[in-house]
Amino acid sequence: MSKSLVIIPTYNEKENVEDIINAVFGLNADFEVLIIDDGSPDGTAEIVKRLQVKFRGLHIIERKGKLGLGTAYITGFHYALDNGYEYIFEMDADFSHNPKDLIRLREACENGADMSIGSRYVSGVNVVNWPMDRVLMSFFASKYVQFITGMSINDTTAGFKCYTRKVLETIDLSAIKFIGYAFQIEMKFTAWKFGFNIQEVPIIFTDRTKGTSKMSKGIFKEAVFGVIQMKLSSLFKKYIPH
Repeated sequence: MSKSLVIIPTYNEKENVEDIINAVFGLNADFEVLIIDDGSPDGTAEIVKRLQVKFRGLHIIERKGKLGLGTAYITGFHYALDNGYEYIFEMDADFSHNPKDLIRLREACENGADMSIGSRYVSGVNVVNWPMDRVLMSFFASKYVQFITGMSINDTTAGFKCYTRKVLETIDLSAIKFIGYAFQIEMKFTAWKFGFNIQEVPIIFTDRTKGTSKMSKGIFKEAVFGVIQMKLSSLFKKYIPH
């Protein structure tokens, strides 16, 4: 079995972190977990370190303060590449992403995809417990990104993904500009420009029931306005696979 690493950024996730770690390791599917904690004052990191006694495949990187979602994942990607992982996942700590779907995302990559996306919108709108205005904002943001970039991906802002190692080796991670949720768009767009095979796997997204959401309308504004800049910049770049 190729090594698989699930990267989970955390900030004040004490209500969820133990349960999500137990759920991933409870799959018995050879996933390891890397928590990137941004100095949570609620003791999230201490919970993780206690669980490391129970789970040999549980790792943690502690950072000083909130440095942004994108930089958390970039830190995790470097860790994954340095330690020989073949499949590298992004997943939220709050159970909005069902850990059981990790298996389906990996299967997609084992069967030919270079990147697989847990998609809310590939088969209708599969979102539970979100208010309608937030569903509409997310759905139309994805459609807007599709229109601007030309990508055929239905869920362009999705944060539940599996990368094969070669995708992260090909992308210049130091050139990724966005640190908020627009990071998710930029990573998909860059992989798409390199010609990688990207597949969407339908999932049901369920809003968190514990803890506090880190989402805001400002985050969506970053995605909406930043995508124009990203598209224009891409016109002056060459995307040559290694």
